[in-house]
Amino acid sequence: MSLSTRPQIVQAQGSPSSRILATGHVRGSRVVSNEEMCTMIDSTPEWIEQRTGIKERRWATEEETPRSMAVEAGRKALAKLGLSGSDVDAVICATVSHHRPSPSLATYVAHDLGAFTAAAFDTNAACAGFCYSLNLADAMIRNGSAATVLVIGVEKLSEMINIADRGTAFLFSDGAGAAVVGRSESVGVGPAVWGTASDQVETIEIEDWSQVAGHPEQNHPLIAMDGRAVYKWAMTTVTAKAAEAIEKAGITPADLDVFIPHQANDRITDALLRHLKLPESVTVCHDIADMGNTSAASIPIAIDRMLERGQAHSGDLALIIGFGAGLVYAGQVIVLP
Repeated sequence: MSLSTRPQIVQAQGSPSSRILATGHVRGSRVVSNEEMCTMIDSTPEWIEQRTGIKERRWATEEETPRSMAVEAGRKALAKLGLSGSDVDAVICATVSHHRPSPSLATYVAHDLGAFTAAAFDTNAACAGFCYSLNLADAMIRNGSAATVLVIGVEKLSEMINIADRGTAFLFSDGAGAAVVGRSESVGVGPAVWGTASDQVETIEIEDWSQVAGHPEQNHPLIAMDGRAVYKWAMTTVTAKAAEAIEKAGITPADLDVFIPHQANDRITDALLRHLKLPESVTVCHDIADMGNTSAASIPIAIDRMLERGQAHSGDLALIIGFGAGLVYAGQVIVLP
């Protein structure tokens, strides 16, 4: 059979674009102040705040699991639209905290939400995970494979802290942020700028389970990070990619209303601001102050909290960018729900 006579595959046609329709979040219920943190590590509250901007962080209780937090955040986002799990075509969970190799966390979340027939899968792109997943959701909606996608960033990093590492132990926290992504006639999710600096893959790592097995007192793999190397990389690569995301969206920095970077460290956020030369009219997210670093959950949590507190508003143009282990990065300009 010649190519000209072969049956032609029909391609699905989706929506012209997508946008975030609603968000929801949940934070670990235990508040851990810098003062309490300094009873566990050799540091001072002033040093932690000066170096990172963190005053306190949120840790989950034993009952608050990645699964339960993801479900709660997802349910809150869906409720704002009057939707239930049965209205969801796909669930994507961005996480490094799901320690079961299979099935994915997203399948459990889909089950608990009643999204029994939804496509479900996880993404492991560390602190860039939400932005990676949002890009996938946008593509799915535009290619017609889904109409409503629930994207959730969720982490329980308090279980993975190396308390002996005084340079990183105070950074990490727990929570989940969810976004319902749906069809839109106008562009609500700009082109993603994403990639990796895999030549620096060992800069941030989480132990594998074989290493944990050698330490009977340890229940989870621990995080190891070269903070100085991450800072240096963020000042060059991440700054350039953030500027590229603005350019690819067809706007200028002056058109932005909000800047919501991954909440890794306020020193990094301040340096990104200087390099990007964002105007003073742009509202900058500093959610890390009372939240800490929640990796894949930090951006969606920050979006929802800024909207709740009136620091950002529906229809605002926001630049989001995540960066972390890999070293991976991803960012895009979005319209806030």
